[in-house]
Amino acid sequence: MDIAVYLALLVLIPLFAWLSSAQERRLKRLDRRIGELDRKTDLILRHMGIAQQEAGRAPELERVGALLKDGKKIQAIAAYREITGADLREAKEAVDRM
Repeated sequence: MDIAVYLALLVLIPLFAWLSSAQERRLKRLDRRIGELDRKTDLILRHMGIAQQEAGRAPELERVGALLKDGKKIQAIAAYREITGADLREAKEAVDRM
């Protein structure tokens, strides 16, 4: 191989490793921040005496659960989107968790 290729690899490999670790650090910071926001939201809800419903237990989502039991995953995703206004990716992830 040409020496230019080796030099490029010597530069690019550490650069990619650094970018990957920077991305990982950013994700960890976001996870911590989301955790903080969840705790604060829970405190506010508790202070106001509001009971938070579980996503899978909301009365209007019973139809989604029934569709899932019948093996109609696509219809369940469509129903979830209709009920919650979620986009396709969010609805699919939520239905998968159910």
